[in-house]
Amino acid sequence: MYANILTIAGSDSGGGAGIQADLKAISATGAYGLSVITALTAQNTVGVDAIYPVAIDFLKQQIQTVSRDIRIDAVKVGMLGTPEVTEAVAEFLETLACPVVVDPVMVAKSGDRLLHADAISALRDFLIPQATVITPNLPEAADLLDVTEAVDRDMMLSQARTLLALGPKAVLLKGGHLLTEESPDLLMSESHAQWFDTVRVVTTNTHGTGCTLSSALASYLGQGHPVDVAVAKAKEYISGAIAAADQLHVGEGHGPVNHFWALWGNNG
Repeated sequence: MYANILTIAGSDSGGGAGIQADLKAISATGAYGLSVITALTAQNTVGVDAIYPVAIDFLKQQIQTVSRDIRIDAVKVGMLGTPEVTEAVAEFLETLACPVVVDPVMVAKSGDRLLHADAISALRDFLIPQATVITPNLPEAADLLDVTEAVDRDMMLSQARTLLALGPKAVLLKGGHLLTEESPDLLMSESHAQWFDTVRVVTTNTHGTGCTLSSALASYLGQGHPVDVAVAKAKEYISGAIAAADQLHVGEGHGPVNHFWALWGNNG
């Protein structure tokens, strides 16, 4: 039986991030994707031209309609946009008993802000405490904690511990913004800390990497893997997708990763 993975996130009309990336990653990692759309964006590889939030009543209708009919084995939460959406999603998660991955999407690769500043406290207070794993990058961690962005592994360790104190069962702090040859990610839980080091791939096609990793992680958790194994498998998947990203030729800015690298092979 295939796992059913629900992604709650915004739509990316360029196809590289958001709901579109989530569903590709969930499918590529062997599960069935469901979706609840929080916002529509008009964007491409260069930037975000407009954001149209979904009405809160319709957001709730999507959640109710999907959940009353379909078994949900894991949830990935991405772009939420406003405090009202964040609180509505948090209320829904309270009714579930499955793994939840929260990717605190705040800023697009282009630099455009995707989460209202006044929604950060709602994310921190209502949503993060319900998460099985949160997956912030270094700028997002700094925003959540209102501190300076980490510039080395010691700062990552300190900030991961502080993030863990917000209530999630585990933190996957992504270190791709460090100016190092390797890209170190840190998995922190109450029982242990584990580093996942990968060789940095030189490419501008990294749009949607956070969405893709968190969705793959939710997929593997929904398939029954423990957190550390799910993280290792999700890291292997996203590393392959980034390594194969230049096989795609999408847009003039930050292009997407190759979600189906294992299926398509070297056909670019």
